[in-house]
Amino acid sequence: MKILVVDDDQRIVKTTCDILQIKGYEPIAASSGEEGVAKVKSDPPDCVLMDLKMAGINGIEAMGQMKRIVPGLPVILVSAYATRENIEEAKRTGAYAVLGKPLNFPAVLSFLALLRKEENILVVDDDPDFSRTLKEILTLRGFRVETESEPRKVLGQLEQGYQLAVVLDLKLGTGPGLDLLREIRAKYPDKPVVLITGYRREMGDSIEQAQRIGAYACLYKPFETDDLFRLLEEIKVEKLRNLLEE
Repeated sequence: MKILVVDDDQRIVKTTCDILQIKGYEPIAASSGEEGVAKVKSDPPDCVLMDLKMAGINGIEAMGQMKRIVPGLPVILVSAYATRENIEEAKRTGAYAVLGKPLNFPAVLSFLALLRKEENILVVDDDPDFSRTLKEILTLRGFRVETESEPRKVLGQLEQGYQLAVVLDLKLGTGPGLDLLREIRAKYPDKPVVLITGYRREMGDSIEQAQRIGAYACLYKPFETDDLFRLLEEIKVEKLRNLLEE
């Protein structure tokens, strides 16, 4: 993973880059917001650690420009003097968190370790053509995708690997997917489940029940893939923010 470190204090940049390199990451150094934006444009990183207050454009302004280049880029801002207003503005602009100085490296390293794991999606659908197509689309967007057509195997899939979310067809075979949703919520109460269905009218009651059980959202086939990407990004940001804030 390439981590862009942006700070106008060269000592902080060097120390942070040295630690990241020791831990197996590929650090990229920048000494200003302008240079950081240029680095994102020329060689997009996997994550950015950036000072909030710098000469020239500040961290929030630089982050806005970076996200116009790479919309889903994870950015963590760092500041010794962040105000509540700064923090709220940073999060509105898209920062995952605003951390204090000196930097809490154990928290940052835990975040980076989880960042890749949070890209796993489990698609549960008994239509092999749909599952294959959705897997191809999600894979092109950088997600790692597993598919499953048999409801009885889903809990086992979730035990074997960490999944960011489950994309679940509400009608599997001849029966509804509500029972499987209940099983997932009972064993993994915090696991986001995004429902999909091609039977909006027929499954109206089931959709209402699913929302009461705790489904994260419901998309109706045929749906815009951008709507699914938006939901997955929302889930990912929320989980990783919670990790940093803890």
